[in-house]
Amino acid sequence: RPPWPVFSVLVLQNLKWTYLFPGQTQVDPPQPVVVMVGDDTVLPCQLEPAMDAFKMTMEWGRLDLDPRFIYVWHDGKALLDDQNTAYKGRTSLAIDKLKHGDISLKLSKVKVSDHGTYRCYIPKQSKQYFVELLVGKTPNLSYFLVFSAISSPGISLARLHKDSGRVVLQCESKGWYPEPELLWLDGEGKLLSAGPTETVRGPDDLYTVSSRVTVEKRHSNNFTCRVEQKDINQTRETHFYIPGRNNFYNYKTVTVELHLTLVFYKYRVVLLFQMISSWPHLTVLLPSALVWFSA
Repeated sequence: RPPWPVFSVLVLQNLKWTYLFPGQTQVDPPQPVVVMVGDDTVLPCQLEPAMDAFKMTMEWGRLDLDPRFIYVWHDGKALLDDQNTAYKGRTSLAIDKLKHGDISLKLSKVKVSDHGTYRCYIPKQSKQYFVELLVGKTPNLSYFLVFSAISSPGISLARLHKDSGRVVLQCESKGWYPEPELLWLDGEGKLLSAGPTETVRGPDDLYTVSSRVTVEKRHSNNFTCRVEQKDINQTRETHFYIPGRNNFYNYKTVTVELHLTLVFYKYRVVLLFQMISSWPHLTVLLPSALVWFSA
């Protein structure tokens, strides 16, 4: 193992600790590595100048973990006795590339907890390379549509003001990482003024966001709830059409069964639904509606 540092320096970058060992230089990649949960990824590390690294000693680690060791290579073999158990069975090097100085680490079946800063340390060169891994998670494209509980991302009618023609829409999206942003748009793509977004982080570290917006009867009755995470370049949208005012009926807060027809068109799932009620005196709010989801 490399010796503990004689001194340390705090680098204020993304609120993370970076330790510099005596005589070492630090090289950071220009962009983080972005990967989605469940996928495999490669954390790049290349010796400069290129040289055969097969018999060298190198360490991949995370300084915020205990133990910090993710993968250690020494004298032609992996030393994994002190490996952090969270990475057991998920790390490897490309042995055939070591002779060219490529000591990039393959990380399999990425988890949310893998999000962080990784250090590639080569004692012989007194160099360390830092790689930022940005792990993303978005909801699966599946929907359970009822008025009392709409899954991610979905829109429900929370309240109807019959006399004024105003409608309160609620949107909720589950299963995100990192924390996403929720936006409401009208039929022309303009931002709508909505209430504050409620954000809940679950025990699995995934985020649920929800928001309500009050909309008026207008020329265009198309509305969009958009949930996006710019760091991982992921967006989910739900588009909702509200029928004209003459089609509004008395509204009761009930759970109704939905008859679903799925139409797959290119990369967009079109969902046509009609409400089916087993209550003889139930007045249905929307005789029919059109909702489509964009991945």
